Amino acid sequence: MRVVVLIFALVVLAIGVAGVISPERLMTLRQQYMVTASAMSIVGALRISLGFLLMLVARDSRLPRAMRALGVLVCAQGSIQIIGAPFVGVERARTILEWEAMHSGLLRGGALIAVAVGGFIVYAVTAVRRVRL
Repeated sequence: MRVVVLIFALVVLAIGVAGVISPERLMTLRQQYMVTASAMSIVGALRISLGFLLMLVARDSRLPRAMRALGVLVCAQGSIQIIGAPFVGVERARTILEWEAMHSGLLRGGALIAVAVGGFIVYAVTAVRRVRL
């Protein structure tokens, strides 16, 4: 499981770096592929499963409390996305993405958060926590 979480963290880190370097390209990809009802549900389910993985790996990480909290946050994001998608709708989601596309500072800020979260997860899961006796 640790390897899956590490791969996830590296993907998040790479997406964040790509977003910092070229937020317009990343937004174009996001607008093309992420604004369908099925894609929103799939991403929500993926977030929930990755949140559970973070919580499972937390025990053996360097920072177990922070990893558990991050896992809960990611699960909550996925749940809100799945539950809220029918209420927001695809057209409203596209409108939100278009508004975000006009603000490259917001995009870079989100990308920096992705870099920080990905880096934190890599740091937390790469070494086994030592228990003092």
